[in-house]
Amino acid sequence: MAELNVGAQAPEFSLTAQDEKTYSLKKFRGKKVVVYFYSEDDSGTCTDQACSFRDHMSRIGETGAVVLGISPDGLASHKKFSSKYSLNFLILSDEDKSVMKKYGVWKRKKLFGNVYMGVIRTTFVINESGTISHIFSKVRIKGHVNKVIKALSE
Repeated sequence: MAELNVGAQAPEFSLTAQDEKTYSLKKFRGKKVVVYFYSEDDSGTCTDQACSFRDHMSRIGETGAVVLGISPDGLASHKKFSSKYSLNFLILSDEDKSVMKKYGVWKRKKLFGNVYMGVIRTTFVINESGTISHIFSKVRIKGHVNKVIKALSE
């Protein structure tokens, strides 16, 4: 899949969340949507990111946006992760990585000389009509949610 760019239509998807309900992107048409991709429930950086979104949900809500976290972990992991950290947004399971591939975030990575496939931590802000308005690639957690909130306010 070609890289997605700002101005492109966000690829449609339907995935199951920690509440065992299936959600599609089109369900949120008319709202701003933050879709963030992360690699693993309960890892240090991914937990920091999720808790940062949780802690800023009232500010995000003021913009009328919803947050969807997506990782390759299964529902049992998502339920435990969501409950453990009192996450107040949806965490969607993409075990077959089909959505990650559509969004171009499932890529070759290199760590300590080892090459493997993995999730590139990326956040997409999608406007009310389903168009990508902002892309944050290779996200660093510190200050990230504030940048997302600024993008939601534009």
